[in-house]
Amino acid sequence: MNSILCGLDTEYGLLVEGRGAEDQIDDATAFVRASPDGRFVGWDYRAESPRADLRGFRLDALAFDPVDAQFDSGRSHGAPHEIRADRILANGARFYNDHGHPEYATPECRSIWELALQDRAGEAFMLRAARALSAETDREVRVYKNNTDFHGASYGTHESYLVPRSLGFDRLFAACVPMLVARQILVGAGKVGSETGSWVDYQLSQRADFFVEPANAETLYRRPVFNTRDEPHGDGNRWIRLHVIAGDANMIPAATARKAGLLKLALGLAKIGEPPDFKLADPVRAFMDISRDAKYKFEAKLANGAWTTADEILESYFAAAEARLELDEDARWTIESSRRLLGQLRSDFDQFRREVDWAAKRYILEQTGLDWKDAAMRSYDLEYHNPDPDEGLHSALEEMDEVSVGPPVDGRSGMVNEGTRARARSIAVRKFSEDLLSASWRTLVFKQGEVDLPPDAEYPAELELISDVGTFIGALKGLAGNP
Repeated sequence: MNSILCGLDTEYGLLVEGRGAEDQIDDATAFVRASPDGRFVGWDYRAESPRADLRGFRLDALAFDPVDAQFDSGRSHGAPHEIRADRILANGARFYNDHGHPEYATPECRSIWELALQDRAGEAFMLRAARALSAETDREVRVYKNNTDFHGASYGTHESYLVPRSLGFDRLFAACVPMLVARQILVGAGKVGSETGSWVDYQLSQRADFFVEPANAETLYRRPVFNTRDEPHGDGNRWIRLHVIAGDANMIPAATARKAGLLKLALGLAKIGEPPDFKLADPVRAFMDISRDAKYKFEAKLANGAWTTADEILESYFAAAEARLELDEDARWTIESSRRLLGQLRSDFDQFRREVDWAAKRYILEQTGLDWKDAAMRSYDLEYHNPDPDEGLHSALEEMDEVSVGPPVDGRSGMVNEGTRARARSIAVRKFSEDLLSASWRTLVFKQGEVDLPPDAEYPAELELISDVGTFIGALKGLAGNP
């Protein structure tokens, strides 16, 4: 599983004292610019193609939420690259304004636990940026690592997985959709109420209310369960960057790791062409029904008219992976911990809630004694996602040892400790920024020339010892697959 590079792009909710929704884009731009940790300005947009579809065509335009469009009507914010205010950080991460939400995109990771560490580093980074903007404006600034404003707007926590182009749409869709629908019972972030359809007191997923199609390339409106945007972040003849938008923002690091681990199992089975065969009759309906099922039956209808459950889907993937894949440590932990949690969900909820965000949040909300329709419940829900350790409810649960952090996640430094291409990007912005013209996930452009960053190459720690840019460029060009 560690051969599959993965990353998380998390849009944060932003609240600036005295400002409204109409100021959101300007505030998010100011938030990014105020950060004291932004190392390099010069993101390379050449390879970005949000309208390219994995099924082999290109959209004429992307749909925009009409409510958002009303807030932005008649306002000018400047050139697109100025609005986005892209920064590349010291650890190789990307930080920018994405449609009015400050977004932290982790460096590429091989291990699911490195991913969890980098995601938590993003929380600390966002807090520093919020405090910097607060000092600059003399206004209170808060950020929230969640996926809804409870007024009909949703913002994403997107996962990226780099897989061979040979897999194609059909194989990826068949292998991933059942897992995306089922895994929410173990990695959903939880949500008070509903924003579509009939009222529900509490549900598993923050994103379930916002899906309208099984598959498309949209991300801002008409969101799908399976996203088909085709931006490979590498050689497009060899790679697909699977862009997953169906997941929630997790506060428990073990849930972050499990979220990626579960999808990596599906991708591993897709690679060998042997995923379990679950053709859902309606993936959108199944996702919503499972999210809202207070009885924990988690049933989903199949295309042939039969019924299955999320538990059955997950166990089928676990059994198939054990029988057909060569499992690494990440995969074994994912399967073993997930099986244990599936048992604890109905037999020992006090243990289950220690590792699953929706359950941990439900536990703390139930302590209030309030009715689920009380407006204060949504405020408490939001505060679970406040990453400030002095204010956030999740941090309070950590302090009380009511949730499990996970032993591999013991800090928030977030410096790269794997040999991915993020190491090269990190070194370039820390040591050679004066010679660096632009950078992206797949390239570094220096005054002396452009260097490709193949995703399957190993970037050794010895690169840190290089002191001049020419030698650094030569070393990168000498890596496997880099002519």
